[in-house]
Amino acid sequence: MIDRVVATTGTLCMAAALVTLWITRLSVPYDVYVSELGAVGMPTAKVFQVVLLLIVAGGALIASAGRGIRSRARILRWWTPSISLAVASAFFLVDSQVTCTSGCPLPVGATFTLQDFVHTLAAVLAFAAASWAILQCAFAVGHPALARFSLVAAIAVAAISLAGGLMSLLHFEVVIGSRFELVATTIGLAWVVVFGASLAAGSALHGVEKLIGEPDEPVDLVVVPVDPPALGLHADGYEGVVLLPDDERAVGA
Repeated sequence: MIDRVVATTGTLCMAAALVTLWITRLSVPYDVYVSELGAVGMPTAKVFQVVLLLIVAGGALIASAGRGIRSRARILRWWTPSISLAVASAFFLVDSQVTCTSGCPLPVGATFTLQDFVHTLAAVLAFAAASWAILQCAFAVGHPALARFSLVAAIAVAAISLAGGLMSLLHFEVVIGSRFELVATTIGLAWVVVFGASLAAGSALHGVEKLIGEPDEPVDLVVVPVDPPALGLHADGYEGVVLLPDDERAVGA
């Protein structure tokens, strides 16, 4: 029950962050990268900080509720998706407090400051940790629907963010690059919303199972050698003799 409330609350926070992000972005009449919405001097800076704090809260809550999710892939199961999501939330918290300077300059040239370095590093690490969590859930044990959705999301985020990042660094089609970044961010946030919703739904189903009785647990079938005479079987193994408790006669005798 507690995990369901936690997952639901986290999902609502992430959904609110996603909607507010788009409203904030649409309020700017020109193309900007996502981080520029919170840059020093931008009228959207305070709202964007709220968006980041909603992401931090939602990510932390969903990470707590999803601590039972495991990945089956060898490298991906070194730690759980929840840990990756919690790490991403921590770096987003840094981003919410250390914004980039006006224009969010690239990590080259004299305009790039220590503040920009901290913000950019935290943003990259946060995005990487969140992407790793998506990839881990693409191989989640016992959650086939979540795994399929996560695999599609992981491929989309990787391809779109890589293209947008290269465009930004090379100053090539910067407008398209900023839009790619927004799309990749949207997919990432949408994935966390779906992840949280699936956890909330799973907790609800578990609660119903507890009310009506424990569900059958899957077990492995094991072949055990037996001694036919000990079971009352004849040599041919087809006819048994079973003694009833209140009757000395035998069935099949």
